[in-house]
Amino acid sequence: MSEALHRLGPIYLAPGINRLNAGTFMLVAFVTIGFLTFVNFGQAYVLNEILLIPREEQGNLTGRLAFLTEVVTIVLVGGFGVLSDRMGRRPILIGGLLFMAVSYVLYPLATNVTELFVYRFIYAIGVAAGTVMMAILVNDYPLERSRGKMIALGGVFNGLGVIAVNGAFGPLPEWLVAQGFDSVTAGRYTFWLVAALLVPAAICYRVGLKGGTPVHKAQRPKVTTLLQSGFLEARNPRMMLAYLTALVARSDLVVVGTFTILWGTLAGLEQGMTTATASKQAVFLLLIAQTAAMLWTFVVGPALDRLNRVTGVVIGTGIAGAAFLSVGLVDDPLDPSGYPYFVLVGIGQVSCLLASMALIGQEAPIAKRGSVIGMSALFGAIGILISTLVGGRLFDSWIPAAPFILVGAANAVIFVIAIAVRIFAPGPMPAEISARA
Repeated sequence: MSEALHRLGPIYLAPGINRLNAGTFMLVAFVTIGFLTFVNFGQAYVLNEILLIPREEQGNLTGRLAFLTEVVTIVLVGGFGVLSDRMGRRPILIGGLLFMAVSYVLYPLATNVTELFVYRFIYAIGVAAGTVMMAILVNDYPLERSRGKMIALGGVFNGLGVIAVNGAFGPLPEWLVAQGFDSVTAGRYTFWLVAALLVPAAICYRVGLKGGTPVHKAQRPKVTTLLQSGFLEARNPRMMLAYLTALVARSDLVVVGTFTILWGTLAGLEQGMTTATASKQAVFLLLIAQTAAMLWTFVVGPALDRLNRVTGVVIGTGIAGAAFLSVGLVDDPLDPSGYPYFVLVGIGQVSCLLASMALIGQEAPIAKRGSVIGMSALFGAIGILISTLVGGRLFDSWIPAAPFILVGAANAVIFVIAIAVRIFAPGPMPAEISARA
């Protein structure tokens, strides 16, 4: 007897997935990305207020810390993907969240840069586990005809999480200072409150997410097969395009989170603001970009279920390339005249990311989905590694908009490759796949 199919609003869920599972995934999307991005605000605060790092060194140091995160991700994501195809997604996701919580307890206790790198390493383990499991779950839970809408709804909760976490905790140090706490203590209390909130979230994950894998135990491929699958699937030109798009899509996301806040904070300090006030103004820039991204998902998600998925990548990388390159026109990020550029960046970033996720979800074999998405995450980590390391150096030595220009150019290159794939290997429409299923 076939399993009953459930719906979450307009989204048709995969066999065996119920509304509790899907609703809990939305919590995962909210918490994982929202609390993950807190490090961007928190780190800028630690560099300026706790460690007192000179401003001219902060771009390079921020890039090196992000570089460490991506090295750890490169080493771990493939293994996490393979493990998820053998033991399930849930335990790896919960473990990642708890590693992130531990890192936030330790981060504001750093007394030197070396300690900061150690705590960033712990954070990186949590990020590697959390982000790859979230990418797998968003493709596990919907039917093919609803994949774009599911990814878009997850993107909305990603955006809500970023807005809520940074909007709530960004102003908190300033408020605590106004209550009589010194700036160091205010920063530590903010970090520790964030860490404390991750524990009940992990409990909710355990209760609400579906255990196991999408296929029965007897159908699970051997570990050796899974280890090879990510590489072998790249022979499919659409899968290779999905990998390359992941490379720029993840770079877009991290550049927005990392360098928007750093740029805004330093611009505020140059204008005579306190660190807490400058950080608050910088967070506002991020909220502009994330709000635009969240609203735009209502356009992109349904479109991806109607368009050829390669066409979606062409459109997504084209918008992202133009948006990020346009940031080169911004002189002062805190001037309201620059706000429209950050709106465009938010739209471009989410267009590229959702198109990438929809294409890889369509092309990945279900029994190997974790391993293939792990490979996609590996490409994403490589992209982030390059963009943050090179972007951090260019931030210090050229102009603060340099990381945006760098990833804008990378999107333009993938845009051209996507056009070629659309011409020579377009693949089926989502409706055709659903009809065959």
